[in-house]
Amino acid sequence: MIAPPKTADTLIHPGWIVPVLPHGVVLENHSIALSGDRITALLPRDQARKIEASQELELPGQVLLPGLVNCHGHAAMSLLRGYADDLPLMPWLEEHIWPAEGTHVSEDFVGDGAELAIAEMIRSGTTTFSDMYFFPDICAATAQRLGMRCQITFPIFDFPTAWGRDADEYISKGLAVRDAFKHSPLVSVVFGPHATYTVSEENLSKVATLAAELDTSVHIHLHETAGEVVLAEEQNGERPLDMLQRLGLLGPRTQCVHMTGLRDADISLLADTGAHVVHCPQSNMKLASGTCPVVKLQDKGVNVALGTDSAASNNDLNMFGEMQAAAMLAKLHASDATAIPAAAALAMATINGARAMGIEEKIGSLEVGKQADLIAVDLRGPETQPVYNPLSQLVYVCNGSQVSHSWIAGELVMANRELTRIDLADLATRVASWEQRISATAGSTQ
Repeated sequence: MIAPPKTADTLIHPGWIVPVLPHGVVLENHSIALSGDRITALLPRDQARKIEASQELELPGQVLLPGLVNCHGHAAMSLLRGYADDLPLMPWLEEHIWPAEGTHVSEDFVGDGAELAIAEMIRSGTTTFSDMYFFPDICAATAQRLGMRCQITFPIFDFPTAWGRDADEYISKGLAVRDAFKHSPLVSVVFGPHATYTVSEENLSKVATLAAELDTSVHIHLHETAGEVVLAEEQNGERPLDMLQRLGLLGPRTQCVHMTGLRDADISLLADTGAHVVHCPQSNMKLASGTCPVVKLQDKGVNVALGTDSAASNNDLNMFGEMQAAAMLAKLHASDATAIPAAAALAMATINGARAMGIEEKIGSLEVGKQADLIAVDLRGPETQPVYNPLSQLVYVCNGSQVSHSWIAGELVMANRELTRIDLADLATRVASWEQRISATAGSTQ
C-alpha cells in the first residue's frame, strides 16, 4: 500500500465519493487529494486531515465523481440547436442541416460553436468530449485554450465541404492537425470517416491502412438507421459492419457510433473484434433512428459508452440526461427493470467512455495516479432530497444543474457554477449574432 502524501495542492471533503472503480462503490467520510494534474490520495477523512494542503474545500451534501465522458458529438452544431426539429435523419440532414452548414460553416462558426458547447458541457459535468466536425484544428485549439479534454475525430467524406475537396485532402489536413497537437496533454486526434454511405470502400481502405500504421483510433457513424443497413445490403451485398471487418477497420481501436437494429451475428462480431459501441439514446429516439441493444452487447462483453450527438439532434449536450435515457430505454427494450442499473449507466458515462477512447489509464475513475478530472454534484436541493442512494440519485434524479465544481487535469474550470475560463456574457453576444445570421438565411435552407 502506498503511503499517503504529506502535502497536496487541494484537499476536498465531500459528503460521498463515487469512484466508479470498484464498480458500484459509494464511499462516505472520505476525502481526495490533488497535486498538479493528478489524484494523489483517496482515503478516509480522519487520515486525510493529516495532509497539509494549500487549499481545502468542504463540500457537505455533495458527491465527488469522475468527470463525465461524452463519446460522440459535433460541438459547433450547438449553433444549430433547434434549427430543424421533428424530422427523420436523412431529410433532416439533406434538406436542412447540410444546406445550412454549406452557407455558414467557417473557422469563426466552429470556434464560437465549440466554445458554446464546451460551456454547456462543463456546466453539466462533462470533462472530456469527442468531436467530429469541420475545421477540427479550430475545435482542438478552442478546447485547449479553455482547458477542456477532447478527442478530435477529423471528418472524412468523398465529397467537398467547407473544409476539404475529397477524402485525400481531408486525410492530409487531418494528419496535419494530429501532428500539430501530438504533444498536447488534453487533445488527441483520430480518424473520423463519416459513414459507409458517405465514404467509398476505396477511401475506407486508405483509412484502415493509415490507422493501422499510426496505431490510431477510428470513429465512425455505423448502423445509425435501418434504412442505412438496407441500402448497404442492396448496393454492396453486405451490412456496413461486415464491410468494416472485411476492410480491416474493425478492432479494439474502432469506435462504432449508434449501432441500432443489430442482429446476434453483429453483436458477436463486435465482441470478437473488441470494437467499442457509442450509444446515443436521446438522439436516436428524437430522430426515430432505432434502438441500440445495450443489454445484449454488454452480456457479450462489448464495451458500450455514451454520447449525446449534436445539440442540433438531441437538443442538448447533457450527459446526465443521456445516462437516464440509456438506463430507462434499456429497461424498456429488454422488458427488464433490472437492466442497466444506476452503477452500469454511470460506468457507461465515465470509465467505458475512457476505454472507448483508449485513455482508461488516465481518466474515467477516481484512482490515485490518474488525471484529476472530477466533478462535484450538490444533492442538498429539494429536487434531490432525501438521499437514500447517492449513486442512484446521480442517474435518475440529477439533470446537470446540480454540478457545482469541475476540475480538468487538476485545474478548477468551474467553481460554484461559475466558469473560470469562459466569459458567458461575451459568448452570448457572439451566439446571438450567429442566430441572426442563420435566421436571415433560413428560408433558403429550411
